[in-house]
Amino acid sequence: MPLTRDRILRTAVALADRDGVGALGMRGIARELGVDPMSLYNHVRDKDDLLDGALDVVIGGIEPVIDPAGWRPSLRATVLVARENLKRHPWAKGVIVTRTTATPAYLGYLDAILGVLRDGGFPIDLVHHTIHVMGSRLLGFSQDLFDDPDHPPDPAVAAIGARQLAMTWPHVGELAIAVSHDGGLGGCDGDVEFVIALDLILDGLERLAAPSDAPRQPTRRSARRGSGVRGSPVR
Repeated sequence: MPLTRDRILRTAVALADRDGVGALGMRGIARELGVDPMSLYNHVRDKDDLLDGALDVVIGGIEPVIDPAGWRPSLRATVLVARENLKRHPWAKGVIVTRTTATPAYLGYLDAILGVLRDGGFPIDLVHHTIHVMGSRLLGFSQDLFDDPDHPPDPAVAAIGARQLAMTWPHVGELAIAVSHDGGLGGCDGDVEFVIALDLILDGLERLAAPSDAPRQPTRRSARRGSGVRGSPVR
């Protein structure tokens, strides 16, 4: 089988799925493919190009949903498809937040989302606000303020820590004791929690998108403040 960029990138994704993103090195991928490591550089420039390409493979697995019922069910279903896709590649979340350039697959996916909103009657300024409000949720995860540990602590140890927190910060401790997050993409990214946040955002967007004689907020003037668009797919 000839060595191609696509074959290298798909091997990289499979290797990261199996062994984690730390396994993504030229030597490890070459070993998986049974080729000389230097031959990879004919198709992949460097480690950053490898990571961008692997993300393109992952994001390319998201199939946007077009629901005849309108923009809201289309966007909701697409985001949940993206989430299920990302859960098959849990390492990708940590790589996405380090990228500084939008990849071709992401731009294609984003273009489909923008089309859903525009076809749903969204004016271009509200489309812009929507992309920023949705942020990383477009790709299926919530970006937390702090990184979660790679290996969550033992529940008994976590409970002791929560009780210690409660001695100084009672409300924080109460929350830490009460909540648990299963089936998600991190300690504070449970599936139920993700859907609650998604539906709250969609409720607000639906209100803003509804026809009205009154001026819609935020206005174009307010949107200009700090509205620079970055290349990264996640803010």
